[in-house]
Amino acid sequence: MVQYDSIIDLLKKKNIMFLEDEPMSRHTSFKIGGNCKILAYPNSVPQVQEIIKICSDKNISNFVLGRGSNLLVSDFGFNGIAICSNELNNIKLISDTEIYCESGVNLPKLCNFALKNSLSGLEFACGIPGSVGGAIFMNAGAYGGEMKDIVQSVKYIDDNGQVLELKNDELDFSYRHSFFENRNYFILSAIIKLCTHDKYDIKSKMKDLLQKRKNKQPLEFPSAGSAFKRPKVGYAAALIEECGLKGKTVGGAQISNKHSGFIVNIGNATCEDVNSLILETQKIVKNHTGIWLEPEIKFIGDC
Repeated sequence: MVQYDSIIDLLKKKNIMFLEDEPMSRHTSFKIGGNCKILAYPNSVPQVQEIIKICSDKNISNFVLGRGSNLLVSDFGFNGIAICSNELNNIKLISDTEIYCESGVNLPKLCNFALKNSLSGLEFACGIPGSVGGAIFMNAGAYGGEMKDIVQSVKYIDDNGQVLELKNDELDFSYRHSFFENRNYFILSAIIKLCTHDKYDIKSKMKDLLQKRKNKQPLEFPSAGSAFKRPKVGYAAALIEECGLKGKTVGGAQISNKHSGFIVNIGNATCEDVNSLILETQKIVKNHTGIWLEPEIKFIGDC
């Protein structure tokens, strides 16, 4: 049995900020999730390494948490340590067209920084609510742009605590996938390569894309963004609507009436509600179309 008192003492000794028994519903865009035993906030590379060492020495489960915009956390919580990147939020220009940013920087902040410096290439990400680390992890994209188009290199810490670096062609980017998928590594920072452009044009494009999101997506309800990845044939939202599932509800979870590709929390939804709705949707779409929809949402714990 894990002795969390000794772990808490270690975190205090290393001046690492943390919360105990913290509801994950406060840290995910779905507003769903039970308590996490320890939610740690490292603010430096040595602190991240220290937490990884503690997890290894004590054989404690852990996962990396950014802005929680793509997560569904178990109603039973997480019996381990969530390592949050929010305190790693430095951002700066390192050349006329290159931005250095740490993994905890949120994408709207990065987009505004690019706009301020008349740099184009990030407009597609201006309405994505996640962190840089999370966006790299899943190769986030929208409106024809993806992180793979702009990420030059990434520094990360592996599960042995080593700081390593990968260039773009080593990151195995593909649709909603990167080298980091299925690896419990901590992304530290990235260098983003953009191009100079007229500031008015950049701002106009961002405004246009933000309005498109507002018009098409159910932003008035908590969600984790697109519930399913785009299948090889067709589009998830169209297939779901074709099967008559738009508006389908399980408990407090609903396939959005505004956009069938979203599952929203219409009121006190649980992880079990969302998981049941995902499974039922997958089965019905498979039976009607022969296509199995793969979730885009990342699951933490057992619902």
